[in-house]
Amino acid sequence: MRYSYQRNIIHKTICATKCHPTADWIYGEVKKIIPNISLGTVYRNLNQLTENGLINTIKDGTATKYDGNTKPHHHLKCNICFDIIDIDIFDLKLNKIIKSKFDFELSDIDITITGKCNRHKKR
Repeated sequence: MRYSYQRNIIHKTICATKCHPTADWIYGEVKKIIPNISLGTVYRNLNQLTENGLINTIKDGTATKYDGNTKPHHHLKCNICFDIIDIDIFDLKLNKIIKSKFDFELSDIDITITGKCNRHKKR
């Protein structure tokens, strides 16, 4: 993949946040730096960044969100505010259990645990 100033800014924007932004959010942030960028350019670059493993894509219902954390991890999702939080909890035995019990060879594990985040527990 050749260097692109626009792609570099998009990538830096995603990696600079702990949230899992949508393309519209990314577009709004990048537009502050590159005022003449189009939403189509943002989408094309998001696809290229994903295809090249520089970001991850999270399908969240009908929304697509982007994650600059490309290390293996899972997510917590609040059912009220819909925030997504990265968690680094792994059970390496899970691969063996699934292989032996279901005769299924895993290529990836993507777990999202839903519930209430600490801002909504008391309500």
